[in-house]
Amino acid sequence: MYDPTRLAALVAVAEAGSITRAAARLGYTAPALSQQLAKLEREAGAALLVRHHRGARLTAAGELLAGRARRVLDELDQARHELAQLAGLSGGRLRVGTFTTAGIHLLPPVLSAFRRAHPEVELAVAHHEPPGGIAAVAAGEVDLALTHAYEPGAVASPPAGVFVDPVLVEELVLVTSVGHRLTEGTGRLPVGELAGRPLISSAPTHPPRRGVESALAKAGATPAVVCESPGYALVCALVSAGLGVAVVPEMVASMASAPLSVRRLEPASFRRTISVVHRGERSSAAASTLLALLRSGFGRGARQRRRTGRPRADAPGASPCPAGISPEGPRPTGARSRPSCRPRRSG
Repeated sequence: MYDPTRLAALVAVAEAGSITRAAARLGYTAPALSQQLAKLEREAGAALLVRHHRGARLTAAGELLAGRARRVLDELDQARHELAQLAGLSGGRLRVGTFTTAGIHLLPPVLSAFRRAHPEVELAVAHHEPPGGIAAVAAGEVDLALTHAYEPGAVASPPAGVFVDPVLVEELVLVTSVGHRLTEGTGRLPVGELAGRPLISSAPTHPPRRGVESALAKAGATPAVVCESPGYALVCALVSAGLGVAVVPEMVASMASAPLSVRRLEPASFRRTISVVHRGERSSAAASTLLALLRSGFGRGARQRRRTGRPRADAPGASPCPAGISPEGPRPTGARSRPSCRPRRSG
């Protein structure tokens, strides 16, 4: 049985005349696509491609299989379309609420996968700063939403008929300017070490942060700059400029554009939980499909963290990135523990 993904790869090379161009069209790296083609050749028991300095061309066996593959892929597309019509996924509109971090770093690859499977569904994305997404789902303004809650902090029960499912848990970490003394050590920094330190206070009036801000104040951290905006880009920029230190989610620290140094805190009970808000059985077919994609993309990481009671980033070499995201890329000179994150494809 031939894998449709590998058949599509062969057809793409036949049309593009190059593995590199075909990989770009499909959204793969060239080495990953070459692996898929090598597996297909083993399945076929024949050489399907001849590589040359200008690209690649199909052998006679490759031409034969590509012709059949086009018919198979056309039939699969037609079946997908007909099934979508039965499920109510042909046409219509899906409205998604999100906050800034999730909207930039988590939602795009999931929406991309949804769009590839259901191109006829119109997508609308709206900003709802937590806990506003919960109210938006309850009011029918959006079909589902991404929200977050912090620990320590109080969490209100959602309205009747609205469900909040955790999909990702991450620690809050200390960020400082590059080379700051507080981030020179390798172990966790006791939160009491923040006593008397100038703190970039992150939206102290923002409901989800109140418990965290209160705990930092009890530890003796002194607000030096108060950011009224709940977004973290400005916080990280001020920290990088040396105006103070801050406590932010791991994902924010790892993806910040400003150079930062990072250190974990002790105790490890400062956390942010990212959840998806939905209407359960009353959700539309499109919303249920996107919910399943969100759970499959990030659910494994969340379940691991719930089982251990702390983020898996505690483990040696672990990444702050969710399932489906892998650490990659150089760090700024002098920066510590700042992997960037990108969507990971299976090869």
